[in-house]
Amino acid sequence: MRVVVVGASGNVGTAVLRRLRADESVTSVRALARRVPHATPPAPYDVAEWWPVDLGASGPDERTVDHLRRAFAGADAVVHLAWAIQPSRDRDRLRRVNVDGTRRVIEAAVLSGVPHLVVVSSVGAYSPAYDDDPRAEDWPTDGLRSSSYSQDKVAQERLLDEAERRHPGLRIARVRPALVFQRAAGSEIKGLFLGPLVPRQLLDGRLPVLPWPAGLRVQAVHGDDLADAIREVVVRQATGPFNLAGTGVVRAADVADVVSGGDWREVPHTPVRRALWAAWRLRLAPVGPGWFDMAVGAPLLDTSRAERELAFRPRWSSVAAMRDLMDGLVHGAGTASPPLKP
Repeated sequence: MRVVVVGASGNVGTAVLRRLRADESVTSVRALARRVPHATPPAPYDVAEWWPVDLGASGPDERTVDHLRRAFAGADAVVHLAWAIQPSRDRDRLRRVNVDGTRRVIEAAVLSGVPHLVVVSSVGAYSPAYDDDPRAEDWPTDGLRSSSYSQDKVAQERLLDEAERRHPGLRIARVRPALVFQRAAGSEIKGLFLGPLVPRQLLDGRLPVLPWPAGLRVQAVHGDDLADAIREVVVRQATGPFNLAGTGVVRAADVADVVSGGDWREVPHTPVRRALWAAWRLRLAPVGPGWFDMAVGAPLLDTSRAERELAFRPRWSSVAAMRDLMDGLVHGAGTASPPLKP
């Protein structure tokens, strides 16, 4: 199979390249990213032929779409992973990359005759659910109004709805993972979400007590498990939505075991949200309160469909994936890729 990966240099893209590199059924990989290697990169990036592309480039759509069309030529599947989280204060730039970029990828896939498009969406596309009942793929994808990330994921989902109506010959799969964790993403995730004011050493069991928002619980999926599932979607030419998450749920005690020797205190939402809002406005925090709202309201995912149709059997639990990431955060882990570089 000939596979094109759009957004191949980031957290998920790195895991996908690792998986494809070990897959004898994949005969060629073309990797697209805004920043590409200038020389032969180390593994896993050496598996791919690299093409530069800025999905959010200003100017006529035709220029970017034509570049994508040429990059997609001859592909059996296109895997679209590209997504911008920063700069969080530049809403127009985020929308150009995330929403307009997805529209350009869809248009180029249609023009180039790609038979299968696999798009990585997110748990963030779902409407809130504050209980512990797992939701299947038919849970509404109306997102959370206070989160720009969530709203862009909703817009992406609507573009895919439209593409399915207008182009029935294009097989479309939507992968909706929980939080994606792996050790190699430690430096990137710290930069995206924690910033320079949270020292790495503080996360290595030295926090006196962990303040934990009341009721917060999250699922995670390890990058390698997600990459395995994406590989199955590609090889099986699967269509439709797939929830993906590791077994179990991450709660306060699980994180406290890592960062504070097990000591934690539950705190109400309002002061946490206000503090994050103030820190973001003062440019002390890289992300705003919409991320907090989304974390608190994200539904737990029912992965039964992926288990049935993709033989999805995650090797990492949500807690184990969290621990792998925390080790990467503490030690400043990364890769040779520009987004993940320590």
